[in-house]
Amino acid sequence: MASPCELLIETQDHELAQQLTLLAWQESKRIEHKFSRYQKDNLLYQINHAIGSPVVIDDETYRLLSFAQTCYELSDGMFDLSSGILRQAWLFDGSERIPSTQAVNKLLPLIGWSKVRFDHKTIQMPKGMELDLGGIGKEYAVDCVAKLCQLKAPDTSIVVNFGGDIQVTQPRKNQQDWHIGIESLADEKAAIKILKIKNGGLATSGDARRFLIKDGVRYSHILNPKTGYPIMNAPRSVTVAAPHCIQAGLLATLALLHGQQAEAFLQEQNLQFWCYR
Repeated sequence: MASPCELLIETQDHELAQQLTLLAWQESKRIEHKFSRYQKDNLLYQINHAIGSPVVIDDETYRLLSFAQTCYELSDGMFDLSSGILRQAWLFDGSERIPSTQAVNKLLPLIGWSKVRFDHKTIQMPKGMELDLGGIGKEYAVDCVAKLCQLKAPDTSIVVNFGGDIQVTQPRKNQQDWHIGIESLADEKAAIKILKIKNGGLATSGDARRFLIKDGVRYSHILNPKTGYPIMNAPRSVTVAAPHCIQAGLLATLALLHGQQAEAFLQEQNLQFWCYR
């Protein structure tokens, strides 16, 4: 998951804790192996290297693609899983390197979820296009792990935390809150705010760790798929609470894609959120 992952389990049963930890590890590794773009022997690799040919998919993949379709429609094309190819131009490697206009424009024809065709059995997209499930993959894994853990231990409160994307399975027996910190923009070992949560999802998106500064201008790693350039004037950190982690993650990302209007967008959703600039 390219981040620290942990379970917090309200139990004194060491055997149960070990069983839940193994269950979470197996499920997260299954999802990572299947959908990570860093693997060269998985389904996503087949899809991205099909050179325009159809690729057979299963029900789980179809559900994820359908969710991506919903995200694309709700965002008016701004949430686009085919835009990950822009990483070929934008490196965000700690340097001040800004890609040339030619480099960005070369990639734009390879972006566009509307060009992707899929149904319950297959997916097909034009040669050269790629999908990157990074925008929803970690949150999806959190929800899957939380669901399995809850089935295994229905009377135990569990916090699934993958790099700050969180799901709490149910309230604690004593009804006390879990305390979750939002990472400080200045110090990754400190919290800018402590949240209290009984159950549900929590997700944070932002550019506190991935950005570049050139000539005094800050460029976020959140890119506009229509222009190929970073979203400007967005909050540096957005945290959203929702019933499920994948919903919270989507809303946090959509807020960033709204740039200066991030807070206004979130207020319209009638959910709890925390923004920092």
